[in-house]
Amino acid sequence: MNRFKNIVCVVEPGETSKPALERAVTLAENNQASLTVVDVIERITAGIGMPEGGPNSAELQAAMVDEHEQRLRPLIEPYRKRINIELNVLKGESFLAIIREVLRYGRDLVIKAPESPDWLDRVFGSEDMHLLRKCPCPVWLIRSGAPKSYRRILAAVDVNDGYLDVEQKTRRILNHKILEIAGSLALSEFAELHVVHVWDAVGESAMRGAFMSTPEDKVLAYVEQVRRQQEQNLKGLLQEMDANLGSDAMRYLAAHQHLIKGWARKEIPALVKQIDADLLVMGTVARTGVPGFIMGNTAETILNQIDCSVLAIKPSGFKSPVTLED
Repeated sequence: MNRFKNIVCVVEPGETSKPALERAVTLAENNQASLTVVDVIERITAGIGMPEGGPNSAELQAAMVDEHEQRLRPLIEPYRKRINIELNVLKGESFLAIIREVLRYGRDLVIKAPESPDWLDRVFGSEDMHLLRKCPCPVWLIRSGAPKSYRRILAAVDVNDGYLDVEQKTRRILNHKILEIAGSLALSEFAELHVVHVWDAVGESAMRGAFMSTPEDKVLAYVEQVRRQQEQNLKGLLQEMDANLGSDAMRYLAAHQHLIKGWARKEIPALVKQIDADLLVMGTVARTGVPGFIMGNTAETILNQIDCSVLAIKPSGFKSPVTLED
């Protein structure tokens, strides 16, 4: 995968960040990319909570930075023989500091372990969700215990053709990004590639309702027509991938196609569990150019139900509501 060239990996001292760091190092090594490893600490505000006669806020902040650097060096030292790794300690609210790091230095991928939400019954905590919603570049959350090499990668696409032309174009480009990244990863990992599109027949329930009372054979014919169109759309998208990955690569991958009728927020988490996916590659935003229009309910509901690693991708033109100003 040669897409990423400027990677930032967010770590914390200890073992929980090791899978994310190993993945970041390998990816940077294979892509001849730059890698910066960061940790985030609390920003100390002058005069707040400072005891009389004690160290001033600047001294205390510098001491905290130095302490975290010293704790992180042993974590990255084993990898320094393989690639050059920059180390930086960021200050402030975690997701804001990370996004500003992306904006300031043009990072094109964030890799991190999910935070440890011991009090939450889900994999991704609030800081991770903020990052997924607002970070302008792809975010790869690698769960603790993730295998070094993935066995099954699931790419979730949306080939529905019922959108306005502008949004249709945005989704098409996003689908290509998702498949290109998922396909390249599957090739490098010797993993199975699964591609899923979840569809529904708009108005099916209304046709069966008392108001319309459409004969059942006509309802079934309509549903089948929609299914065939969705199947054709998915097939067309995969054929377009030949130009990006090459026909030989696509034949080798022999992607498993899942065309599922239902609701994405229910069916995609179910499929993740069914195939025991190691990674879900998905888009998190459909509309672009509107700061604050972050992530739809469907994507967020899916993320709150899965227990595998996730690589979340924004469409071209997405503008983060976060700015460089504090």
